[in-house]
Amino acid sequence: MVMSKDPDMMRMLRTYRENMKEDLAALWKVWVPSTFINFAFMPMWARIPWVAGTSLLWTCILSAMRGGDVSHGEDLEAPFPTGATFTLVKEGLDDMFACPVDEDAALAHLCISGAGPDRIGHVARMARTIADAGGNVTYSKMIRLGQEHVSLMHVSIPPEKRGELVDKLHNNKDLKSLNIRASPLVRRRTGTYQNAVAGFKIHCVGEDRAGMLAAIAEAIASRNMSIEDVQTEIRRGEQNKRDFVVNAEVVTTSRMDQEDLDSVIAEFKKLKEELNLRVVDIRVHMDN
Repeated sequence: MVMSKDPDMMRMLRTYRENMKEDLAALWKVWVPSTFINFAFMPMWARIPWVAGTSLLWTCILSAMRGGDVSHGEDLEAPFPTGATFTLVKEGLDDMFACPVDEDAALAHLCISGAGPDRIGHVARMARTIADAGGNVTYSKMIRLGQEHVSLMHVSIPPEKRGELVDKLHNNKDLKSLNIRASPLVRRRTGTYQNAVAGFKIHCVGEDRAGMLAAIAEAIASRNMSIEDVQTEIRRGEQNKRDFVVNAEVVTTSRMDQEDLDSVIAEFKKLKEELNLRVVDIRVHMDN
């Protein structure tokens, strides 16, 4: 509470109630034996040093139990290098999104999607059916939305086993309620596209409001950049407010010098102010 920019008394009281029983038990385990030893066995001259030593031990225990990394708290929101409000880090392009449809030319590729009433075990049944048919799940997203379970996954499989997998998914009685659909995916043809020479990993966090994704996507598209992967979600942020989180992987076929990078940064700084974003982290990946 002391380190927070906006102290929340109710949140503090809730945390106190949640931790009280465990904290008191730990306190008694340390201080009751220590106090008994101090008054029963310690000479007068040693009692104050003994209490000081016990206090140091208790502070270390309490820090281990309840301490937090204040200066890097925002790092918990995503795998980004810093919690600063605006950061740019340069890395190699090899770290960017790798599309298995383009890389595994010898395999057949399917987009498996399904939606239906949520039940325990849906993910396990889908994954087991795919594995038993010889398929391999690479990218996937499964989520509960209200009472509905929604799944979307990429599956690579030897071409001769593709039909068997589709039949097993459609004929599995336990998966009927998901209305599973299997769509073929085709790799891009050589010569129909240019290789990416630069990419961005963009992470934005701000209080939820309508149009945030549209504004961010439009800023990316206006620079002729292609979104390879984007994920959004709602989280509870400061003072229990709803935070909108965007993680996007973006590539461009145009080479960028420092002036171009500065221009991108300037645009996202402007976007940060317009959308009242709390965090904007960008990793730049360059083709060396």
